[in-house]
Amino acid sequence: MPIPSFHPADEHGLRRSLSLTPLISGMKENEEAMTADSVSPGTHMIVLPGGGYIAHAAHEAEPVAGWLGSIGVQASVFRYPLNVRHPAPLDALRAEIRRRRAEGARRVGLVGFSAGGHLAGLAALAPGAALDETVQFAVLGYAITSMETETYRPARLVLLGEDASPELRRSTSLDSLVTPASPPFFIWHTAEDPYVPPVHTYLLASALAVSQVPHAVHMFTRGPHSLGLAEGAGEPAIWTALADEWIREQLAHQPKGNHENE
Repeated sequence: MPIPSFHPADEHGLRRSLSLTPLISGMKENEEAMTADSVSPGTHMIVLPGGGYIAHAAHEAEPVAGWLGSIGVQASVFRYPLNVRHPAPLDALRAEIRRRRAEGARRVGLVGFSAGGHLAGLAALAPGAALDETVQFAVLGYAITSMETETYRPARLVLLGEDASPELRRSTSLDSLVTPASPPFFIWHTAEDPYVPPVHTYLLASALAVSQVPHAVHMFTRGPHSLGLAEGAGEPAIWTALADEWIREQLAHQPKGNHENE
């Protein structure tokens, strides 16, 4: 079945915000790690930009890795495959996590936005990860978390297809994958997001709460979708300061049950 047409501006509103990486099945591009005086040697964070699984939003990529470097966290951008069916993006990300482990990372964190947030959540939560594919913590911004709702259909059609079974939609919905052994999450969103409504964050946060998984949730009153670092965006602009403190807490103390790869 052909991939449905979906203009990048339909998700992000601003065409300028998207880096139209060639949409080739299996294509992925790895950026050089942003380095700084590390607050935690042996930790690496992978940045996953959004774009509805058909593009990679430029402002959610290198600028975010640069910010992480500025707070002393080694980070890189991973451009996962586009316009492909599940589990191709997840398999590619797990291969990238293995590569970072082989290069010396003992702990791996993920930062994902929108569709990239969905992929980050899958890597952190989906069963079947080998020890060297595990994720120790995740930061999600205005992430797609549910493939069962009709509130963000275009990305679901790209990833799962028009005729996805209820079982497939459930198994790729983050709230259904949470267990008491899941890693900690930092989640932020805006209440007036017109493309990925805040119910996506609430569904995941509720599942984390039920399973008593450590998490932080910040729902800001104002702000559109696709804010990235949200510099100059008013209230949501503080998310980076909040995440900075939260990330430092994760690096200082890894909670039991997250299977840090020694």
